[in-house]
Amino acid sequence: MPVLKTPTASAWLRVFAPRPAARTRLFCFPHAGGGASAFRELAEAAPPELEVVAVQYPGRQDRFDEPPVTDMAVMLRELARAIEPWLDLPAAFFGHSMGATLAFETARLLRPRHPAAVVRLFASARKAPHIDTRDRLPLPDDEAVLAYVRRLGGAGAGLLEIPELRELTLPTLRGDFQLLTGHRYAPGAPLTCPLTVVTGTDDSSCTPQDAAAWARHTVAGHEVHTFPGGHFYLEGRAGELMDFLTGRLGLDPAGDRHA
Repeated sequence: MPVLKTPTASAWLRVFAPRPAARTRLFCFPHAGGGASAFRELAEAAPPELEVVAVQYPGRQDRFDEPPVTDMAVMLRELARAIEPWLDLPAAFFGHSMGATLAFETARLLRPRHPAAVVRLFASARKAPHIDTRDRLPLPDDEAVLAYVRRLGGAGAGLLEIPELRELTLPTLRGDFQLLTGHRYAPGAPLTCPLTVVTGTDDSSCTPQDAAAWARHTVAGHEVHTFPGGHFYLEGRAGELMDFLTGRLGLDPAGDRHA
């Protein structure tokens, strides 16, 4: 099935499994070093009433020839500009790790013009925005970058052991880490949509206390859900995760899915 870019063509967004009858769109923001394809299986697991739109940052996969964006203001402006034409349906944001920061900040940026567009934010495997984690990321060399990624685990860490893939991926990782270290949270009004934090039981980078700290960032209710696993608990769990997400969005998680 071709990857579609609708309703407005955008280099930033991918629809791997179109849902013409969708009532809600779920925008998925990948982790540092990750790309839109991380959400392909999740998109294919979606029921007919939910369409998954995966974000594709520059500097990876089919945007490999573009330099990574290392300025947070630029990144957020481009994300908001790309997503805005797609807000003809209610939108939910799901961000994993670095993607949770980008999803949260993009929702804040869109709110003045579209105050009710985002109906729920899912923040996955990420400390609350006001917790400063920048001191963990000034990694001095490639070995330090690789060691950091290995500690987080996941399929991507294993791929970095292949020299050819490592050389292709390291510039993307360095760019994403530069993006995060240059970002400083600016206090502001909390979100007006519900906020669900999703974590892995064995993820030391986002403890239950870290997940609870997200509560201050919404006035519409906050909850924490934990899956078995580590930082990349979502790998190999597309159907289970989709059932959880659709349930929280008030959709039928048991509805017939597209093949």
